[in-house]
Amino acid sequence: MKFRKFGKALLMSALATGAVVSLSSCVQSYTVGFLYVTGTQTAGKNGQGIISGFKIDHNTGQLRSINGLPVSTGGANPVRAVLLQGSRFLYVLNKGMDAGGGADCTSSTSPCTGANITLFTVGGNGSLFAQPQVFSSQGNNPLRIMDDASGNFMFVLDHDAPDSGVGTSNSCSLALGPHYTTCGDITMFKIDATTGRLSLILNSQVSSATGQPLPYFPVPPDPIDFLLNNNYVLTLAGNPTNGDVVFPYNFSSASGQLTISQNGAQALNIKQATAIQGGTTVYVLDNEPVTIGSCTNCVFTPGTYPSQILPFTVGTGGALQAQTGGPVPVDATQSNPLFVLSKGSWTWVANSGNNTDPNNAQSGITGYVIDKSSGQLTPMAGGSFSSPVGSGAGPQCLVLDSSSQFVYTANFNDSTVTGRVIDQNSGVLNQLPGKANKAYALPGPASYCLINGRTS
Repeated sequence: MKFRKFGKALLMSALATGAVVSLSSCVQSYTVGFLYVTGTQTAGKNGQGIISGFKIDHNTGQLRSINGLPVSTGGANPVRAVLLQGSRFLYVLNKGMDAGGGADCTSSTSPCTGANITLFTVGGNGSLFAQPQVFSSQGNNPLRIMDDASGNFMFVLDHDAPDSGVGTSNSCSLALGPHYTTCGDITMFKIDATTGRLSLILNSQVSSATGQPLPYFPVPPDPIDFLLNNNYVLTLAGNPTNGDVVFPYNFSSASGQLTISQNGAQALNIKQATAIQGGTTVYVLDNEPVTIGSCTNCVFTPGTYPSQILPFTVGTGGALQAQTGGPVPVDATQSNPLFVLSKGSWTWVANSGNNTDPNNAQSGITGYVIDKSSGQLTPMAGGSFSSPVGSGAGPQCLVLDSSSQFVYTANFNDSTVTGRVIDQNSGVLNQLPGKANKAYALPGPASYCLINGRTS
């Protein structure tokens, strides 16, 4: 069979195109990532919530704003957000406003108003589309939200149960014992996999004074944070007067029910805890001093450090077991640890510092190496103590991009996002290549950040 000149050219063109497509499909399989940041808008009304968004360059880690963002969170003072596995739905927890227009919502007698959970669908280009459904937790003054690994259930931690402090026989005493007259609560929801809608799960274990099932699960008073670890929900609670505790619930991944573990509230012997986070190892972050005395072959330089990290493993019934080596100090120049991020043999801690004094921020990131045998944290190479790496002022979160190359913080004090590239040999976080000013501006103070990524 003979080809005319035009036919030969067309055939060669098709073959060339096929070769290019084949080559491209091999070398251009990479991760597409989007970074979302919740916060408030300085130029807007008091506490007006917004979501900013950036596309992550998979080669350099640099950020580019997503078209159509920022958008309103649909509420005031957003504190946390959840992106479901599969990246279809994004939920924002808006704390609401107190009587003075602020966000000091820790009172059962004068709770914040306007608290809600808003739902967004996620577009293929990272855009967000607000849905008309708005959901509410059953308690007052919500402060944390999380989902389970399957994306079937949503948990909301409320600072105050609805009848907290009302008499001596209320939901607090009915669920936790007669010595509890005040308490917080966890509101549980089932997630509709098709629509993203949330439906309330009633507490089948405890009835109210009227004999009806409680629409929430009480936890000890003054809750601070919570964590899902395997089949245990661990709630960190307490205050400088009574001390901090961790309270375990058993979690049913089939029904979403929480049942009180045989282990009650576990005292931590600290009074200024800020967060509970982690995976295989659970870290309780504490903003009070720890003193390292004189020792031989010290892991940390002897002295007094402003804050500490308490590492635990989780045992039977959700009991915390202190890890070998005990408390770990953060950098001596930093304070107020809020967030932990781990990758392989490395752990980084974001220290928010002093959010009220811009001249003495005391904020940054501290890096550690995880000992493979004991799990103990040791300072990352770079000094006698873990050298702090650059971040904006007042980081509120730490996230790892979906290609595991870059780490980002969203910062409260200077309303910025800061990115760093991970040295894959040492874990040290270095400046992004080609980024001179090191920070990306936000419309106002940040409160949280999360990553949406997929491999194409």
